[in-house]
Amino acid sequence: MASKFSKTQEGSNTLLVIASMYKSLSRTEQKIADIIQEDPESVVYATLTDLAEKADVGDTSVLRLCRKLGFRGYQEFKLSLAQELVNPVKSVHSEIEEGDDLATIANKITIENKTFLDNTLALLDMRELQKAIDAIAKANKLFFVGVGSSSYTAADAKYRFMRLGFQTELITDSHVMAMAMTLTTKNDVVFAVSTSGSTKDIVDAVRLAKENNVFFICLTSHAKSPITQYADAVLLSCSKESPLQGGAFRSKLTQIHVLDILATAVAIHCKEKAYQAIELTSKAVSDKLY
Repeated sequence: MASKFSKTQEGSNTLLVIASMYKSLSRTEQKIADIIQEDPESVVYATLTDLAEKADVGDTSVLRLCRKLGFRGYQEFKLSLAQELVNPVKSVHSEIEEGDDLATIANKITIENKTFLDNTLALLDMRELQKAIDAIAKANKLFFVGVGSSSYTAADAKYRFMRLGFQTELITDSHVMAMAMTLTTKNDVVFAVSTSGSTKDIVDAVRLAKENNVFFICLTSHAKSPITQYADAVLLSCSKESPLQGGAFRSKLTQIHVLDILATAVAIHCKEKAYQAIELTSKAVSDKLY
């Protein structure tokens, strides 16, 4: 099944998309991507053959990568890259060192988090976001799924949309998830959170749900991961985790940022329903505070 991602849609940044898709690229495509990421300014002035020779690959491999990124050809790719270089993607150069004092550590982490939030906005595809908004607005029930660290992000999403007046369910157990997904209908929406996009329990469950023609939204950091192959809307967040950093707070911050944008837009879209639900739920817990 083809990926739903398209770079030509509004709101995504080419260099961030390449980083997000990198692990899913072939070795040949990764060689081309390495050249682009190392010196994008030079690529803007290079011909297709120039780039192919520099990466030691064939011309067709460059074209294949451009099309995988969502472009019709090399010239369209270069034009987009040139436009983006006017406002370059922010880089992070604030590695924490053993000798840093507490104030320096706090400052470096703050700078990193701000950068990843900015890059998440540059990576977020507005058309994909709109598809998610439209589907949620008319859904009979919202199923939020996630395992491990991602289950806590899914729980935050379930809570937010419940307060907006939607029928919601959170599922974090893989067995319950598989059973529940077989009972979904075409009027439901399934929303999965998976930073890697490769969590087998989630992918297997979503495959079952898609047999019932549900609308499926995924929140991930990898545009060409297994989970996106089943998605009707892909929401990307910027993240950089090593295998030893699973569940890093930075990933949570960018995911919550995307969820905040989505929930706010849905609340505006369904303002009467959302306002009434917020008022009712606020009154329900008003006596719980001193």
